[in-house]
Amino acid sequence: MEWWIPITIGAALAQAIRFGLQKQLKATRLTSVGATFARFLYSAPFVVILAVMYARISGQGWPETNPTFWAFLVAGSVAQIVATVCLVSLFAQRNFAVGVALIKTEVILSVAVGLVLLGEGASGWGLLAILTGIVAVLLLSDPPQAEGRWYVRVLNRAAGLGLLAGLLFAVSAVTYRGAVLALPFGDALLRGAVTLGFATSLQLILMALWLGVRDRGEIGRVLGAWRIAGLVGIMSLLGSLGWFTAFALQTAAYVKALGQVELAFVVLGGWLFFGERLSRREGIGLVILSVSVAVLVLGT
Repeated sequence: MEWWIPITIGAALAQAIRFGLQKQLKATRLTSVGATFARFLYSAPFVVILAVMYARISGQGWPETNPTFWAFLVAGSVAQIVATVCLVSLFAQRNFAVGVALIKTEVILSVAVGLVLLGEGASGWGLLAILTGIVAVLLLSDPPQAEGRWYVRVLNRAAGLGLLAGLLFAVSAVTYRGAVLALPFGDALLRGAVTLGFATSLQLILMALWLGVRDRGEIGRVLGAWRIAGLVGIMSLLGSLGWFTAFALQTAAYVKALGQVELAFVVLGGWLFFGERLSRREGIGLVILSVSVAVLVLGT
């Protein structure tokens, strides 16, 4: 088995746990922006320390950055922030479930963006796995009680926000991979850690400036919620380091396709730990998602 596969699955599990913690964090009266800011505040310093320590212990040294690296890094960081804003905006929409489902188009969009920016495509088996996974995610994301005709549910502001977020998340994934590959040397872990360290630091600065202008009191509330926020930071560190390391080993489209197992972790976690019943459609969705993962793993 190639290393990017277990690394990606581990990253998806860490991200699923982080989302659960962020939901709890938001219950402490933090805004959505504050809960997102906590992710960077409590992870960026540790990522930088980890990258520096690994560079020294492994004897590889610190790779020099270059204009290509910074161009990809800034594009990915900004795209990820704006995509997150779109995601948060969805929760104010009546048809947000469809929008959230459309965010998952980031996987197929990653193929197109990767082809344009990095010249990386996907094999026939890879495309089959990606399309199968999207069907599974739609089944898991769109609730059975959704109302209205299909075109009313798809052609609305929430759907537009979801599609835009999916495109921006695809851009961030591909440009992050571009930044990782632009580093002149280093193994996958070093490249991923260095890129992640710069990215989270940049995002921390940008969000701190934003909150400093728009809602300075939120920074204090994030600092006050350090117990849960610290766990969010740790899970964010583990998940993001896994994503970035996987980007150094495999194309963004394949990594994101396999990363859809995150939704399976969320559904199964609700069933195992919170007693939430699985609907027939969710069960079918999990089976199809498992098939897509198997096709992706065996096909690559």
